[in-house]
Amino acid sequence: MKNSKRLFILIEAVLAVMVMVLAFVMLRERNGKDLDKVSVIIQNSDDGQWSAFKYGLRMAAEDLKLEMFVVSTGGPLTVEEEKNLIEREIENGADAVIVQPTLRDDAEKMLLKMEKKVPVMLVEHTASGEKEASMIPTAEPDNYAMGTALAEELLKDYNGNLDGKTLGILQENDSTEAARNRQKGFADVLKETGAEICWSVSGPLMEKEENFLGIQPGVDFVIALDNDSLITAGEYSAAKNLHGALVYGIGNSTEAVYYLDTGIAECLVVPDAFNVGYQSLTEAAKRLGKYFYKMQDRTVSYTVIRRDTLFSKENQEVLFTMSQ
Repeated sequence: MKNSKRLFILIEAVLAVMVMVLAFVMLRERNGKDLDKVSVIIQNSDDGQWSAFKYGLRMAAEDLKLEMFVVSTGGPLTVEEEKNLIEREIENGADAVIVQPTLRDDAEKMLLKMEKKVPVMLVEHTASGEKEASMIPTAEPDNYAMGTALAEELLKDYNGNLDGKTLGILQENDSTEAARNRQKGFADVLKETGAEICWSVSGPLMEKEENFLGIQPGVDFVIALDNDSLITAGEYSAAKNLHGALVYGIGNSTEAVYYLDTGIAECLVVPDAFNVGYQSLTEAAKRLGKYFYKMQDRTVSYTVIRRDTLFSKENQEVLFTMSQ
């Protein structure tokens, strides 16, 4: 009798598991969809700095047989606006989302709530700066290493001696982990080199007063630590409003390359935005393919480009992704 009862319980348990599996499969196939859909929410999505990133997404979507959709956005989003966009995409059938978080400390809290509905992958960490405490996986370049590489290129140009040289730092935003790591990497290399950082300007560059860089004290170098800053510094230099300062920077758009090609920028460190897109979608696909898969952080590389190496075979591939 006991054996019969045990067998009955075992059969019931197996049937319960089968029902759960069937329900999960039916849920995944809701609305007759053949492909998983991943929605991507980035700020100012039509900006040129996202070209390589979006190309990486498209290539990954083709390789992985996924439906991928980049949401059209304008300038900076608020946390509430980003939340509404994510919820709208979920309602429209998104199985996962890839998000560039807003520059607010409560952004990750909101995204953790969204993650209870669908898998969430970030393409930039939140503004808190506490990456170790983050529960959301991120795909991004090694920002500290890029700052280090930029400083090392500057040192090479002056045989390691910057005694008496002055610098100005330009950033679109200095409160993100990415921005802080880039500046720290740069500053760590320049310790005890004799160089002096005379000023640092940050904040939304489009909102700055007219000629905001021209009124800064004259320096030998302007160091632009992101794409928008590099373009801004390039525009000022082209207009002869940088007091003769040389521009070194980090950028990943055809506009940034233009300033390098024309000799306005001395050196360009280019993050591998293509792989940020490719790897972020790959992680999302793994999570959709395996329910218990835990998505991983992905750190991508960068390329140092000079004017005389701009059209090398290796760099041609980098330029190609920016133009797609």
